[in-house]
Amino acid sequence: MKEYEREYPLFSLCGLNCGLCPRYHTGGDSKCPGCGGKDFHLKHPTCAVITCNEKHDRVEYCFQCTSFPCDRYRNLGNKDSFITYRNVIPDFVKAKREGLEQYQAELNEKIGILEFLIKNYNDGKRKNFYCLAVNLLPLKILRSIMNEMNQNIDKQGVPQKDKINRMKSLLEKEAARENIPLLLRK
Repeated sequence: MKEYEREYPLFSLCGLNCGLCPRYHTGGDSKCPGCGGKDFHLKHPTCAVITCNEKHDRVEYCFQCTSFPCDRYRNLGNKDSFITYRNVIPDFVKAKREGLEQYQAELNEKIGILEFLIKNYNDGKRKNFYCLAVNLLPLKILRSIMNEMNQNIDKQGVPQKDKINRMKSLLEKEAARENIPLLLRK
């Protein structure tokens, strides 16, 4: 695939939240720059969605295409990759309804929360879990969890291991309350 660049690579052409993907938040050769980010074509030499877009309307997001929803989106399936596909349609609907600027602002806030979790509550084995939880949980709930941790846990001198376990527990509790399974679908 030739060079492919996009203005905002953190929300992909196909609707994935690249900024919440474990491969975006990793170091080394496997780091992905996001859809259309710097050297994207070197990490993803082929992409059926980009090829389709070039043959159709050449839009920034598939939901803007005159053929949307096409078969790809009517039959998303129930498998995930490094990142979940569960929110693709709801996120497209939200971006269309509220506008891309608003959606991107919310995604940027989620990315900030994720980066904070990875930096402050990761014991080396929670990054994928945090990526999934932040992607799937509503921003309002994430804000509430972060507020609770900031006010009630971080200021009490709780050992780091216990803080990590508490964060995981809070995310799981809220996901269960919302009936959101925090597992990638295989």
